[in-house]
Order: sequence, then C-alpha cells, then structure tokens
Amino acid sequence: MVNKKKIKKTKKKIKRNIVLGVVHIQSTFNNTIVTITDGDGNVIAWSSAGSMGYKGSKKSTSFAAQMTA
Repeated sequence: MVNKKKIKKTKKKIKRNIVLGVVHIQSTFNNTIVTITDGDGNVIAWSSAGSMGYKGSKKSTSFAAQMTA
C-alpha cells in the first residue's frame, strides 16, 4: 500500500473593483447584522455580533453593534 498525501486545492481570491457598494444594517432586539453588497445586490462581505464572538444577551448591546460595523 502506498501512502498518498491529500493535497487541498484552494481557490484564488478574485480581486474586484467595486464602483458602487451598499451597506445593509439589520438591527433586531437580539442581534445586529451588517451586509455589504455591490450595485447588483451580490453579497461581498457580512458580519454579525454573534460571528464576532458575542454570545447571549451581550449580542444585543450597542457596543457589539459598533464592533460589528
């Protein structure tokens, strides 16, 4: 038996110039979600208080919303 090493292929990130971007902010009582889209509405990047590491009631604070944005 021959040991074969698995090689993972990673996708190259495509660098795009975006002329017009839109920031969508969804603020609820429990979380804040920030989404950045291009002019067509395709999502470029997003973040939320939960993905920043805040859990439970700390997600709903104004400080967590500022760190998300």
